[in-house]
Order: sequence, then structure tokens, then C-alpha cells
Amino acid sequence: MRNTGPGGNSGYGVTDPVRYPQSAPAPVRTKRAFVLLLLTLFIPGSAQLVAGNRSLGRKALAVTLCVWAVLIAAGIIALLNWPFLVNIATHQWGSLVLVVVLAALALFWAFLFIDTLRIIRPSLLAPGMRPIVAVSLVALMALTTGTLGYSAYLLNVGRGTLGSIFETRPAFDPVDGRYNFLLMGGDAGAGRTGLRPDSIQVVSVDADTGKTVMFGIPRNFQNAQFPDDSPMKQVYPEGFNCGDECIINALYVDVEQNYAHLYPEAKDPGAEAMKDAVSGILGIEIQAYALVDMGGFEQLVDAMGGITIDAGNWVPISNRTIPGTNQHYPPKGWIAPGVQELDGYHALWYARSREFATDYDRVQRQQCVMSAMVDQLDPATVLTRFQQLAAAGEQVIRTDIPSEQLGSFVSLAMKAKDQKIEKLTIGPPDFGTAADNFVTYPDFNLIHTRVQEMFTQEEDTKESKSAAEPKKSSGNDGGSGSADQGTSGSGSGGDSGGQEAPAEETQAAPEPEITEEYLQQLAEIGDTATLGALLEDNGECRVP
Repeated sequence: MRNTGPGGNSGYGVTDPVRYPQSAPAPVRTKRAFVLLLLTLFIPGSAQLVAGNRSLGRKALAVTLCVWAVLIAAGIIALLNWPFLVNIATHQWGSLVLVVVLAALALFWAFLFIDTLRIIRPSLLAPGMRPIVAVSLVALMALTTGTLGYSAYLLNVGRGTLGSIFETRPAFDPVDGRYNFLLMGGDAGAGRTGLRPDSIQVVSVDADTGKTVMFGIPRNFQNAQFPDDSPMKQVYPEGFNCGDECIINALYVDVEQNYAHLYPEAKDPGAEAMKDAVSGILGIEIQAYALVDMGGFEQLVDAMGGITIDAGNWVPISNRTIPGTNQHYPPKGWIAPGVQELDGYHALWYARSREFATDYDRVQRQQCVMSAMVDQLDPATVLTRFQQLAAAGEQVIRTDIPSEQLGSFVSLAMKAKDQKIEKLTIGPPDFGTAADNFVTYPDFNLIHTRVQEMFTQEEDTKESKSAAEPKKSSGNDGGSGSADQGTSGSGSGGDSGGQEAPAEETQAAPEPEITEEYLQQLAEIGDTATLGALLEDNGECRVP
């Protein structure tokens, strides 16, 4: 007969060090403890199957295999159609299910680790090994259950953020193959009546390729037209044309205060009216909007770790207004030309400063800042700064983009990141000069034509931009040419004298080095004319 041990187990079973460690030497018990911990780490349930409650082990192993199958399936779907996974994670109920599943898995894994500690039987370990095994157990639990639990927490935070920002309205299709979004930067600061969108940009994205065109509309644009199906067409049949008060950034407040009833289903009537007006200006249908509170923009940029831009010229950080005037005290600081890494404070001022420059320069800088944010907000940044981005976004962003389309739009954004964003300002320098008053008396047929050119010339949009550049450069060249002729006239008057005079003038009166100290001195003495000349075209910038 075979020898049996207690409980009817065979003698071989009693001496099995995995299930019956009491008869094993101390080194074997230590090795057994770490093997069981590793089994629970890599194959949850296997430690119970070989050394503990086999019924629990089989159930846990079944859960483990199911999780592996789901992860493999998710990996295959990610390769074929990863926006589908984003849609699940951002869906109101899909995200809730994921939060519950992750939390349940975290608790179950923690339970298996605790049960594994029971199986290890720390009292059988050498006294010096007991704290080591305990610390190892805690570390592995933090790595596994902690990661799952924190993932559930972040997903729940994101779920709440998306629910508060994005709408549950039906998804919309592209128009003429493009998605058109209105992006506004609103400022409801002290001394202002209501919120005024001083930054007005349209981002138009090709639904197939991700090719992106950005249109900047100056805040002082007048006579904005409304499409025939817009409620505002009844109020302003000839366009938003009540004079200097009816610049485009005043429309939002006008509708909120006087005509909100014309948009009874809208969460934000002012934004809906802005969509209609911009649709009329550009001749395209604006399908969704996003409104960013400029007061919180600084926090949003800081949440993503700042942005990097290549500034073309100096930009002042304006000081407070001198009481009783529309002038400012000398700037509090300056943003220098060249590649700059901007935190939220400096990015905000780079986008909104218009002192010693024009609104059109500011529009160009705003486009540059937005391009930098699109280019530099990559998946790694989202993952590592998710909580900060979610908190900032919930406070500063309002939009009517449907939450169920986030997956497809994220996919589209990834395509756009790999391509150059083309830009067009609906005003100087792309449409005449500041002296032409184009934004006061706009030519809408010309605007619509140029907009369509930007769409059709996807391979080379430089041709459409160059139409305005000769006017600008010829005006500057003409001014410098007149000065040169005057200088040569005071010389010999001959052709050779006309050629040599500029060189002699340069040697006699070298241009002063433009430094922050020099610019600040000019501001302190009130030499705005020189500052305006030196800071001309400080809207020229690019994303490095």
C-alpha cells in the first residue's frame, strides 16, 4: 500500500514543498515565496492553482485568460480602427463600464496577492526574509492594483470632464469633404460688457487626409454677412452693419443680450450666431465651435507643459492702462525673437498683445500659438499630464462638438499633425494693407474665392498667399527707395553716386542694436513711432 499522510494525502504530496512547505528547508521556502509572488504577478490565479485553493485558482485563471483575450482583441482593433477604441473610452456608458471593470480587476488582483501571502505562510520563513517578502508584496501590489486603480480614477476624471465640455448631440458629417470648426478666444475681463471673442479662427480639416487650413478673422471685421437660413438674417438682412459698434467681436454680446430667443435650442446663442456670421464671411458652413476663456488659457498651456514657437520679432507684455487715457504704462517685459519656449503667461501675452503693432499681427500670432498647441499636444503629453489638462479644459473650454465623434476627430488630428497648416488672414497682409480698410468694407466675393483656392491648392498654397505679398513688399521698397534717392541726390548725382551712397550712409550712421533695454527706453520716453517701425510685422512666426 502507498503511504498516506494527514488528510489522506500520499507521502509524496506531504513532502511536496510547493503545497506543503513546512517540511522544506528555509532556502526552499524563500524561493517558493518569490515564485508564488511572480506567478500572481504574471499569471494571476496560478499561485492558487498550484499551492492554494484550486477552485479559486481556476476562476481567477479564467478571468486572466479573458483579460488577455480582450487585450489581444483591442490590440488588433487598434491596428485596424483605433478611433473605435477612443469612441468607447469617451462614450458616456462605455467609459463607465471601463471604470467599473478596471476598479473590479484592481480589487480582485489585490485579493489574489493577499491570498498569495496566506499561501506563502510568512511564519515559516526565516526571520530576515519576512520583511523582504512583505515589501516585495506591497511593491507588486502598487505596480499592478495601483496602476489599474489609478487608470480607473483617471478615466473617471476624463469621463466627468468630457461630459461637462462636450455635447451629446448627434454626430455631423463633413461638408464638401471638410470639417469646419470655429475657435474663439473670449475675454470677459474688467471694464468689458460681456464676453467678447477677440481671437476668431476657423480650422478647416480635410476629412480624408487631415490637410488643415486656418483662417484668421480680425476682431474689428465689419459688415459680416449671415446665411439665408440664419435667424440673424431677419435682424441684419444687410449684414452686421450698424457702424463702428458692429465689429465682429461685438456680435456675441449683442446676441446674448438682445437676440438669444432666436436660438431657443442653443446652449450658447452667442456662439451659434458667431458660427452663422463666420459662415457668411468665408462662404463655408461652420459645423461646430470651441470657445476658450482667455483668462484660463494660461492654465491650459501650463497644463500641457508650455509651447515652443519661433517668434519673428519682439512682442511687448503690456502694462496696465494709464488712468483717463487709452495708453499703457511702459511694458512689463518683452518676448524676444527666435525660438522661444513659452509658459502659459508668456504664450497668452504673445497671442493677445497688440501694443505698438496691429490687430492683424496679433491674428497671425494667435494662429501660430494655436498651430503650436496642435503640433505639440501629442499622446505622451496627454497621458503624462492628463489630470492637469482635464482640470484646465473643464474650466476654460466650452464647445458643441459631439462627444461621440471624439474618436474620429482624434484620428483626424493625428493626421493633421504630420502636415503643414496653411494660414490665411481675412485682412492685412493677405488682403491689402491696413490703410485699405478692407475689414471695414470687405469684398466677400474675393474672400470666398480665396478660401476655395486654399482648399484646391493643397500641394502648393504659396501662390494664393503671394497675391498680397507684392503689395506689401513694394510699398516698403518704395519707401526705402525714395529715401535712397534723396540721399544720392545730395551726393554727386551720378549713377555711381546713387549706388555708393547707401554704403556710405550705413558706415556713417549704423543702426542701433535692438535689445530689450533699447525697446524699453523707447517705451519710457513715449517714442511710439519708432517702436511701431521696429516692431512692424511682429506677427511673423512659425512652429519650429
